[in-house]
Amino acid sequence: MASGFLLKPDHTFQFFFTYGALDRVGSGKWSEANGHLILNSLAKLPDGYTLVKSGKREHDFIHILLEGENPMAMRHTFVSLDNGKEGSWKQMNQQGDVQFPKQEVRSISLLLEFCPERIAAIPVVDRDHNEFIFRLGPSIIEVFFDNFSLQVEPDTLTGGHPLLQKKTFRYARQ
Repeated sequence: MASGFLLKPDHTFQFFFTYGALDRVGSGKWSEANGHLILNSLAKLPDGYTLVKSGKREHDFIHILLEGENPMAMRHTFVSLDNGKEGSWKQMNQQGDVQFPKQEVRSISLLLEFCPERIAAIPVVDRDHNEFIFRLGPSIIEVFFDNFSLQVEPDTLTGGHPLLQKKTFRYARQ
């Protein structure tokens, strides 16, 4: 595992996080105030999943599909019809398909296992629909920064990590 920041003189930054075969990236602007480095993405990222179409089909279950040709993304996508409540998630199969018992659906939550901070909650407009087709966007792996703060020390930055739960990390100048 490796992670770091590249701070450029024009006050832009790049972030990387590598864990095995998983690479996550982010970028934006940095500023310094009161001994802290403040990082902000240039724009709020889209949720990563987009509803392509929905409809009413002749089956008595809720059918969620993910279009595309990436079986890795498909089998690592989880879906909830209960606002992401613990125990409500179902994993898609390698074809990007998952079914739920027939029920009223107000929203559909989708989560790529490798990006747990990026839960997409898509509202359902047509409550009588029972089939929903989604697309995974390339921005899903991007990391969003919103006033992320690191303490500036000689030759190091100290503070949290945008993706990991451990409270304190030290980023050494290279």
